[in-house]
This record gives sequence, structure tokens and C-alpha cells, in this order.
Amino acid sequence: MGHIFQSVDAFRDILTSLPETDETAQTGAAARNGQLTKPPGALGRLEDVAIWFAGWQGDSKPRLRFPQVLIFAGNHGVMEQGVSAFPAEVTEQMVLNFQHGGAAINQLCKTFGAQMAVHPLSLDRPTADFTKGPAMSEEELLEALQTGWDAVNKNADLLVTGEMGIGNTTPASALCAALFSGGADEWTGRGTGVDDAGLANKTRVVAEGLANHAGQGDGLEMLRRLGGRELAAMAGAIARARVERIPVLLDGFICCAAAATLQAVNPKALDHALAGHVSAEGAHPKLLELLGKEPLLSLGLRLGEGSGAALAIGVLQGAIACHSGMATFAEAGVSDS
Repeated sequence: MGHIFQSVDAFRDILTSLPETDETAQTGAAARNGQLTKPPGALGRLEDVAIWFAGWQGDSKPRLRFPQVLIFAGNHGVMEQGVSAFPAEVTEQMVLNFQHGGAAINQLCKTFGAQMAVHPLSLDRPTADFTKGPAMSEEELLEALQTGWDAVNKNADLLVTGEMGIGNTTPASALCAALFSGGADEWTGRGTGVDDAGLANKTRVVAEGLANHAGQGDGLEMLRRLGGRELAAMAGAIARARVERIPVLLDGFICCAAAATLQAVNPKALDHALAGHVSAEGAHPKLLELLGKEPLLSLGLRLGEGSGAALAIGVLQGAIACHSGMATFAEAGVSDS
């Protein structure tokens, strides 16, 4: 399990001294890439991705054998404000669907050979309504961060985190507005598909959250005040992956909002993460730009569950297979000039 955190400050301390990429492995991978049997740059971004992955794995000829997908589920107090097109019970129903193998993410994990685990977080105890006070106590935040931290298999060589939580685009929007400024209307979208009146209501709720909490602390404090248990668990897992030097593929808007809380504490906290995709949630492209992440895929997905990032595992597998499996010009006896 690694660390047991006694306080949120102890978790915060971890974020201030994170391991860096292995530059020797990265340099070796770049040199190898220059010798492979293809015109320079012919594999486009796949080449950059393979070299990036090599640096985190610490091997100039990396392998991707054990991807892990973690789904965290939570319920939200702001549901009292009517922010979703679906009722809160759907969170628990979907957790059962994940456990029985019936969701989209189950099919994608099977397709790409990923080990998947689902972690429901106190679904019978929604967070508090952040229009009335902080969403979580320090103890609740710590418990969720610890759940995410402990869920990571340190033998995995890639991590994807996903979420399930009816109403959770509202805390994600509030977090982004608090971390990156911009009004509630810039960050609030339709989520599961609310109508115009629903969108206006969500925007009001986000604005109230900002009025109550913005500027009251760093990224982790904003996560406590405006976030949710599943967002905190994703942040905990992404941080653990960094400590273990496991590369991460970020999923959609909610996952990226959770990750943004880490970057707000340490600007380099997400160097081990790529954006798996850009979703159809309106503010996701802007969030990716602010995180400095160019998405691997753009397919109009808005499902969550880690599904977009899980699909991008295939892109990463292709990049690494080509990089590590192709012959060099010398090996193939092909003239390179």
C-alpha cells in the first residue's frame, strides 16, 4: 500500500518533490527512433509518445504489458440543487453494471488487456452541498485521496483513472473556475444532457460555489471545498502513479479537473500524464489547453468511466510496439541514405 497519510499536508508534501523522467532512457529512445526503418518523423506523434513513455519506464526500448484502469464512484450533495438529468441512484446502479462487466469501459479493458477495478466511495453518504459549505471535511478528503493512492498496482506500467458520479460535472466545473478563473458560465456544460433551463441552474450552482470558496486555498483545498470523493480518489491515484513512475492517460473533463488540482500545487505534477482524448463536454478543450495537454483522440465521447483514455491505450500500444519492435536500418540491412 505504500504511504499511509496522516494529513492532507503530508499528501501535499509528496507533491512538492516528485520523481522526474529518466533522461538517459529518453535520449536513448530518441536515438533509437532515428535509426528505425522509416523516413524521419513518418510515424508523427506516435514517435514522441513512445519516447515520452520510454523516459517514464526508464528503458529506451519500453514495453506496455500491464495497463491498469481504476474507476472511482461518488455521490454529490449538489444533487439537491437539481443539477443532473439523472437521479443519484444511477451511480450505484452503474457500479453494479461495472462489476458485472456490462459497461462500455469493461469492453474497452477487455479489448486492450487492461486490469480493471471499481471503487465505490461511501455512496450512501453524498458529499455536502458546496453552495452551503465545503463539500468534504479534511478527514473525508484524506480518506478519498488514500483510497486512490492505495488502488494503484505498483507493477502496472500504465494507469487510466475514470469516474462515475451523477452530478459530477458540476463540481468539476466549479473546480476549474476556481483554479483557472473565468466565470461559472465559461466552465459549466450540459453534462449528461440537461436542457437550457438545467444549464442555467447548473451555472447558478457553480457561481454560488465560487462565491463561497474561490481563493480560499490551494488546489487540494479547492478539491476539499468544491470537489467530490471520486475526484479526490482520481487525484490520489494519479499522484501515486507519479511516485511509482507509472505513466498516466487522462480521461475526460472530470478526470482532468481532478488532475488540475495537483498541477495547481506543483506545475510539473502532470509531466507523467498525457490526455487520452478531448471530450464533447464544452469546457474540456480549454481545460486541456490550460494543462498543456494535446489530446491523442477526438471522437466526441462524453461518457466518462475512463472510456476515452482506455481507448487511447490502443494508440499507446501501437506507438510502443512500433518503437520497440521495428528493426533499425542496420538490423534490416536497409540503406538509410
